[in-house]
Amino acid sequence: MKKYIITLLFSLTSLLGLAQTDIEMADKFRADGKIYVVIAVVLVILAGLFIYLISLDRKVSALEKEIKK
Repeated sequence: MKKYIITLLFSLTSLLGLAQTDIEMADKFRADGKIYVVIAVVLVILAGLFIYLISLDRKVSALEKEIKK
């Protein structure tokens, strides 16, 4: 248990140290106006995954209904 607490403590301290640094790539994209392209691509990917999961859930539900009959 002591080992887990020490590991968690060191992880949190490293995260606090990383939170203090600036992200230069995001600043560059924001300055060039390309951050909107990055956001759009991420949203398209997430929307595609969401639609895929919904269709997969419908197929699994149909198969479960077929098995129950």
